[in-house]
Amino acid sequence: MIVRSFRDIEGTDRHVKSASGTWESKRIILARERVGFSLHETVLYAGTETSMWYANHVEAVVCLDGEAELTDEETGETHAITPGTMYLLDGHERHTLRVKREFRCLCVFNPPVTGREDHDDNGVYPLLTEPDPA
Repeated sequence: MIVRSFRDIEGTDRHVKSASGTWESKRIILARERVGFSLHETVLYAGTETSMWYANHVEAVVCLDGEAELTDEETGETHAITPGTMYLLDGHERHTLRVKREFRCLCVFNPPVTGREDHDDNGVYPLLTEPDPA
């Protein structure tokens, strides 16, 4: 059994800040736990815009606080995302999140991330794996 709080993660290698300066994420469950998914609390900062494309992962996001506009870059469709709203990127959609009010969410990734990922120039997380335990 694993019991861990977001407070436990602050200032560790599980507390990741984006190179772009638009978000930070506390990765509470990672690939190293070997449970088949990763779980993160992510905060995207007000007034920012982040374009992403999870070509190698499926992501589910539940908004806990804040407000953002989600655009599916493939269809042009936009959605208001507010507390209690979930979106699932089950088709690896290219998308942009425009944050109106600081946006706090829980994210689940499959396959799980290692914690070392950051978006590349296309907004993609590389598919990294954990080494097999010796």
